[in-house]
Amino acid sequence: MMGAGNVGQGVWALLESTRAEILHRHSLDIRVKKILVRDASKKREKDIPPDLLTQNADEILKDKDISLVVECMGGEQPATTLMVRALESGKIVVTANKMAVALNWHLLDAAARRGNAGLHFEASVCGAIPIIRTLNDSLQVNRIDLVMGIVNGTTNYILSKMSDEMRPFDEVLLEAQALGLAEPDPASDVEGFDAAYKLSVLASLAFHARIPYKHIFREGISRVQVTDIAAGKDLGYRLKLLAVGKRQGNTMDARVHPAFVPEKHPLASVQGAYNAVFLHGDACGDMMLYGRGAGATPTAGAILSDVIYALKHHEPLYPSFQNTAELHADLSVTDNWQCGYYIRFSAANRPGVLGHIATKLGEHGVSISTLFQRKAESEHGVPIIVITHKANEKDVHAAISAVDTNIAQVESSIRVEGI
Repeated sequence: MMGAGNVGQGVWALLESTRAEILHRHSLDIRVKKILVRDASKKREKDIPPDLLTQNADEILKDKDISLVVECMGGEQPATTLMVRALESGKIVVTANKMAVALNWHLLDAAARRGNAGLHFEASVCGAIPIIRTLNDSLQVNRIDLVMGIVNGTTNYILSKMSDEMRPFDEVLLEAQALGLAEPDPASDVEGFDAAYKLSVLASLAFHARIPYKHIFREGISRVQVTDIAAGKDLGYRLKLLAVGKRQGNTMDARVHPAFVPEKHPLASVQGAYNAVFLHGDACGDMMLYGRGAGATPTAGAILSDVIYALKHHEPLYPSFQNTAELHADLSVTDNWQCGYYIRFSAANRPGVLGHIATKLGEHGVSISTLFQRKAESEHGVPIIVITHKANEKDVHAAISAVDTNIAQVESSIRVEGI
């Protein structure tokens, strides 16, 4: 093992408690020989025997008796370099490191092929939810054209609390940090980086084409206002941070951003720190997988599942697509996708305002699904909310820019999915 933080200790503890069952069910006696740590003298929550700990990676990488390495270090480096070395030496690698896989999958895949070794990363996306195994082993004959999910538990907890209790983002974030659900520096979660790493992996597997991380549009939740969550609820929508991947022919879009989903959509009911992934394939139709997406024990369970799978399936499984750092020349990722839009205006209280807004939207090919005027909360303007039918992203932005700011000003805009 490499790393003995929360996840690493979770793997150790779960293996110790289930070793006899694994031996009975799978005829595998899995034993840990060495655990790489930064500080072997550090006090740890789990009672790991001191003789297993090492600060020298070569004690693992150059030991020919070690056949499999579990990487639990996290972060891009040194985890990527150490996994490359392990794979090149012929060792199976199991990891939960979405950042390393999303940014350097091409390097890890090439090293695995050189070493004729397996690379397994079920735990890198959505914790205990077996989404990667499902894509690889259960939906092989499907042409999947949609993968859309709640893949970050921290942001889903925050948005659920904001929605249920009508409390502002900053206040709920502090609570999530106090509970250990959000990091002291929450940017990776609340600004969508974590979800974008996971979408890069998910979309690549779903569409059988590498979607490099740099092609994923990303927008976080730090600017979400309770006013909009409340208005969305009144209109039958729930706000989620969604990871969205769609494919039509050789054109794809891949994006992470807050989005309203209709309350009848399966993703709308996913609350708290739970994750869910919604898929559509030509053979399977609609499908959703739901469960715990984070935490030491759920993640450890996914890691050990990969360990067992790897040891029972000796032939390594490699991606079916050209796994390079760049998007394949025959493919494109668009920045002009289609979705609905929620737009909140602060408008002057005078005749013709609604007509002006509708005209400017119509001139840019954006049709209105719902138009709703809320009670004014101040003398500065009348809140007007528009929900559009599906429209091109750039047309919506052009229409918003065309609205005369002396008549109405845009206070917020949020995409709408699942319509």
